[in-house]
Amino acid sequence: MLYFQCDYAQGCHPNILKALEETNMLSTSGYGEDPYCDSAKAKIREYINCPDADIYFLVGGTQTNQTVIDSMLQNFDGVVAAATGHVAVHEAGAIEYSGHKVITLPGHAGKIHADELKQMLADHYADGSCEHMVNPGMVYISYPTEYGTLYSKEEIEAIYSICNEYEIPLFIDGARLAYGLAAADDITMADMAKLCDVFYIGGTKVGALFGEAVVFTKNNTPKHMITQIKQHGALLAKGRLLGIQFAELFTDDLYMSLGRNGVKWADSIREDLKAKGYTLYMENPTNQIFVVMDNAKLEQLKENVVYDFWEKYDEEHTVIRIATSWGTTKEDVEALKKIL
Repeated sequence: MLYFQCDYAQGCHPNILKALEETNMLSTSGYGEDPYCDSAKAKIREYINCPDADIYFLVGGTQTNQTVIDSMLQNFDGVVAAATGHVAVHEAGAIEYSGHKVITLPGHAGKIHADELKQMLADHYADGSCEHMVNPGMVYISYPTEYGTLYSKEEIEAIYSICNEYEIPLFIDGARLAYGLAAADDITMADMAKLCDVFYIGGTKVGALFGEAVVFTKNNTPKHMITQIKQHGALLAKGRLLGIQFAELFTDDLYMSLGRNGVKWADSIREDLKAKGYTLYMENPTNQIFVVMDNAKLEQLKENVVYDFWEKYDEEHTVIRIATSWGTTKEDVEALKKIL
């Protein structure tokens, strides 16, 4: 079977597996208080040109989103996100479970618009009964979005300007950050650090066995952050396993190299789909491909290919997602093209 269902089907990059094996029997302190985590943090700070960044390693994406949002909000606050955003749709109500409503704005190819955000905030505070409503206490966006689309640097600047005007933090979900940056031509990770209050560098979907690196960029780390991470079940006792992985990802530009691999093969598949007359549900430049597929063709496809159901298109067609990854190979792609 060919696996194009998601970008975390494989284990981890061989460099990471080798580093984990080489350090397997060494003893260190737990919970991230070890030299490997210190080394990884130093490498990330240097990479993003933010020497004062405060960095924490958490076990997974949903735990990261829930922990960051819950730790930065008051109990009367909600978080603003696109209606199609990950925290609004695909996290099983994890944000609401922690006591914070997800306040949705229309998603335009997965993105929120700055003018609609500003209008929503203005309308909220102009309402005489706003004290009886959930307060918009944070803005959440993901890069890339759920549809693999990208905010331009200008779009993020506009959103962040509004956040600063209303004195609320901007949080950028970077679960697939390497794929977004690899496809972009106007923004770097160092830019990202300047354009938000907190973001995270996804490892699970970009070559790590598991784990995400949360980066607070404005001396704004919530109090007792380790305690809060632990309360949310996101603190790994053997924290050095995360430090070792991120230290490898930020050695010799490996992280971005893995992102470029996923984007390269997604571009190749997109070109092949178009040449064969398939209809793309939505154009995007990253590693997720959304294609409208005839249901009869899907029956044939699923005999050899694992893909992701996205939504029904009509009675005879379905939108599926084909995702490439850091581990996708030329052989995988050529085999898929023959089946298509």
